[in-house]
Amino acid sequence: MDEKKIRPQDKWDAKAGMISKSYKVKKETAEEFAAVCRKQGISIGIKLTELMQLYVEENQ
Repeated sequence: MDEKKIRPQDKWDAKAGMISKSYKVKKETAEEFAAVCRKQGISIGIKLTELMQLYVEENQ
């Protein structure tokens, strides 16, 4: 039986509490969002996390 090898990045992600999620969004929106993030020099994941946290805080 082959065991899945754990990459160093996987270990870091687990320790930092990071997970991978997948959502369906309109292609045009996703591409525009990614372009703006690149232009501003910010990671897509970081910006999505900020937006999610803001939404949660505003709606609790």
